[in-house]
Amino acid sequence: MSNARNSAAQAGIGLGSAIAVAISWSLHSSIVWAIVHGFLGWIYVVYYAFTRPGGIGG
Repeated sequence: MSNARNSAAQAGIGLGSAIAVAISWSLHSSIVWAIVHGFLGWIYVVYYAFTRPGGIGG
């Protein structure tokens, strides 16, 4: 059971980083910003969702 949890956690971290990099590249077209946002991962994705029109925040 522990191995399944570790695999799921690693997959989630990878997915968050991939989404953050894609969003960052589409907005800024900068490798530096894409790397920074990739490290932040889900934090940047949630921030983006709350601060953009039509996102979670309205």
